[in-house]
Order: sequence, then C-alpha cells, then structure tokens
Amino acid sequence: MMFSIKVGTFPDENLILPEAIQQCSNTHDLLSVVYPDLHVEGTATPSFLQDRTILAPRNDDVKQINAIALEIFPGNFVDYLAADKTIEREGDLPHEILSYTTDTLNSLDPSSLPPFRLRLKVGSPIMLLRNIAPKDGLCNGTRLIVEKFASKVIEARILTGPKANQPVFIPRITLSPSAELPIPMSRRQFPVRLAFAMTINKSQGQSVHFVGIDLQVPVFSHGQLYVALSRCTSAAKIFVILPSTAINCTTNIVYPEVLL
Repeated sequence: MMFSIKVGTFPDENLILPEAIQQCSNTHDLLSVVYPDLHVEGTATPSFLQDRTILAPRNDDVKQINAIALEIFPGNFVDYLAADKTIEREGDLPHEILSYTTDTLNSLDPSSLPPFRLRLKVGSPIMLLRNIAPKDGLCNGTRLIVEKFASKVIEARILTGPKANQPVFIPRITLSPSAELPIPMSRRQFPVRLAFAMTINKSQGQSVHFVGIDLQVPVFSHGQLYVALSRCTSAAKIFVILPSTAINCTTNIVYPEVLL
C-alpha cells in the first residue's frame, strides 16, 4: 500500500493521517464498519473474516474489543475452563509454592497464554498462540474459524497462509507463560484466543482488505504505527479511533538512533 503521510521532526511528533483514512467515534462504530452485519447469522464466512481485522497497541484493548465483538456475534457461548497448577522449581521453598491459590492462578491472564475461561462461539475467528504443527499450517499467529466444539478438541478451518481452508483439530495442551509472569505455573487449555482483534505486533506479515485501528491509546514503540497502517491494501479501507482531543493525527514513535 502506498500513500503519503505528514510527520513532524524526530522523535515522537504527531503524524497527520491521510484524508482517505476514515475516523470512527467508538469501538461499536469501528466494529460496524470493519465487520458490517456481524450480528446477522451467516455473515461471518471464511472469506469475510480473512479479509478484515482490528488492531490495537495493547493487549487489554484487544481483549475488550474481542469481548464486545463476541457479544454481538450470533450463536451460543461455549466456555472452556483451563486447569492451572503451580510448578515447583529448583530453589523454591514449599511455602512459596503453596502461597499461590488456585483462584490466584485462574485470575492471571498473560498474553502468552490462553485465558482461563476461553469463551467462543461457532463461526468466531481465533488465533493460535503456539506452533502445533507447522507443516500443516498450525503456527503461532495462524488465524482460524471455529466450526465445531468437542470436550477434547476444537474443529476449525485455517483462514490464512498456504494451508487456508484446510480443516484442522486443535487439542488442549499444557503451556507455561513467558518471562512476563514471575509465578511458576502451567495452564492446560486450548492454545487459542479470539481474533476479531489482535495486537499490532501480532499482525506483522499479514495483509487484509479492511482494517480498523484503535489509537485511543497511541502506539508506544518504534515502527508500530507503520506496521498497523501497512496491513491494509488501501488507505480508503482503513478505519481508526483517535483520542477525543486529537484531530486527524496521532503520535508517531521513532528512535532516530536505529535509523543511523
């Protein structure tokens, strides 16, 4: 995608968005333009979902957008509860392990793990959080559409990549969080999250025809804004939410030293 943007001097100056980019007033407005008629049964076909997504800088914003989208989406909720437990590491004292209750572990929701309560609907888009079978297209970041639920597997269909449209079965697996969580724990759950929306970092390498970008909280790392804007094939099909105080502009984070 090629379009011109106006930026201030380095670093962290406002970026004037192209006139072709359309602004939305709130999350519901953004969902309605990126996913039109999402509440209508039969709208969310594989081709419909693979052509559109919503991006946000923070995981908390992505979770909120996904929760709102799932409420709008037709169908019945299916909840899968994880099995959490602490892991004893060398050097840990017994009282340190016992101090973490089951409720405490269940309340944790690091981005590298699926949620304790995984809530889905048939037809909703999901994203893999781990490499399960790369040769079969089941890699970290792969988007899929849910087709059927069972107690031990989720039947889905791949939306993106060379294996698009292939039916697959996703099992529960045992996962441990990355370094972002100091508590020694493991979670047995389906390694997926909802994917009506995703973080900007997760979207790298993907291209869609319609993209919404939640910039109510501006980007906070070098190159994030460029990645978000370049996910779409046309500036006219980019939709953004900006802070109420911003007028057609957002902060651009640039570290000049990495460009030297």
